[in-house]
Amino acid sequence: MTTVLGSEVILAENLTMVTEFLLLGFSSLGEIQLALFVVFLFLYLVILSGNVTIISVIHLDKSLHTPMYFFLGILSTSETFYTFVILPKMLINLLSVARTISFNCCALQMFFFLGFAITNCLLLGVMGYDRYAAICHPLHYPTLMSWQVCGKLAAACAIGGFLASLTVVNLVFSLPFCSANKVNHYFCDISPVIRLACINSDVNEFVIFICGVLVLVVPFLFICVSYLCILRTILKIPSAEGRRKAFSTCASHLSVVIVHYGCASFIYLRPTANYVSNKDRLVTVTYTIVTPLLNPMVYSLRNKDVQLAIRKVLGKKGSLKLYN
Repeated sequence: MTTVLGSEVILAENLTMVTEFLLLGFSSLGEIQLALFVVFLFLYLVILSGNVTIISVIHLDKSLHTPMYFFLGILSTSETFYTFVILPKMLINLLSVARTISFNCCALQMFFFLGFAITNCLLLGVMGYDRYAAICHPLHYPTLMSWQVCGKLAAACAIGGFLASLTVVNLVFSLPFCSANKVNHYFCDISPVIRLACINSDVNEFVIFICGVLVLVVPFLFICVSYLCILRTILKIPSAEGRRKAFSTCASHLSVVIVHYGCASFIYLRPTANYVSNKDRLVTVTYTIVTPLLNPMVYSLRNKDVQLAIRKVLGKKGSLKLYN
């Protein structure tokens, strides 16, 4: 009994030791970090310009004022903030020797990262429902996806995303952190941070896993069911051109869904003990950089409506310059 009490005293004395974390990031790569800085900076600028272009075009072109593009605009806005939470700090750390982040800032970074990430997951689920309503129930589409319904769905995605994030962050940072403060990652993600806790975190990890299932598996299954119904409807269309046109409206969404859910599931739907830093960092780069980059590229390169709208907006600007 004395031993137990003694260990509790020692533990209590160590609870307040960690006031900041050290983000190891890519520090093991040495001089290659400079090259990574150039590559990641270029990709970040492309992500920003691509998403800002999508948002601006959807806002300026009235032909894109439809539920599908309304949700695409919100997704692009969310992904812009999503990358802003992670990439600027990562870029600074690639050129810095001191890679510290305070305890509170680490919690805030995780909160906003997870908030926007979960919002994106839920938005992709809603976008799948939108395609289902448009293709399977075209006559009822104006009612099913009225602007009032769209607004409520978008608000529900954001509120649900940040409530889930708040729950997870509370589960992680309610744990005591004693002496270990080296986060083997380039930002404060769940697994590398919770591994530093100085008590057993199995219960917290289990609840976090359940949250991961709810925000990843449930929307993904919903998307799969939606697309099975869409596929069944498309196969009933008599003309090949009609089938091609119907499926082309879904192809962009499907591409983003596969990459986003695939990478996120690999990282978050498994025990923390299975965290392997190098491989996981590579996968994390995919969904923190490649997916936000993929979204505007896929929707602008594959979507004729967006391409036409971009040309119209650029044409108007060119005409205004000539007129002036």
